[in-house]
Amino acid sequence: MSIEIRPACVGDAPLVIEFISKLAEYEKLSGEMAATEAMLDAALFGPNPRVFCDLAFWDGEPAGFALWFYSFSTFLGEHGIYLEDLFVDVEHRGRGIGKALIAHLARRCIDEGLKRLDWQVLDWNAPSIAFYSSIGAETRVDWLSNRLSGEALARLAEVG
Repeated sequence: MSIEIRPACVGDAPLVIEFISKLAEYEKLSGEMAATEAMLDAALFGPNPRVFCDLAFWDGEPAGFALWFYSFSTFLGEHGIYLEDLFVDVEHRGRGIGKALIAHLARRCIDEGLKRLDWQVLDWNAPSIAFYSSIGAETRVDWLSNRLSGEALARLAEVG
């Protein structure tokens, strides 16, 4: 049995959308999913991609994905990677695929001189929190996420 990880390439958008749909269902956020294959094609494979995706395969069968982008820490004055989504299909869990995807990104950080790898986890997702802790990640409780979207974003954009 073997794990293969490779960058997503043109033609992989349907697979990425399938994984995102499964993740949204798992996170009880299916109603918020608006991404389409065309949107992912443009974001991942357009002329100036700002988001990237790695796909994991177990014995050639699609098993999971990691979608990420480069971040920047003003305090460190250095770039890092922000892991937006990590997902492994239920039937492939427990095989080290999630750990392999994160290790792949950790290697990218080291190889590119990036100083950190960040992500968020839902506070109710005990299995993921335990997994992240087992690989040495620290859960930060001192920072709260904030978001502007929809009408609030539009209203603020009109100010000034």
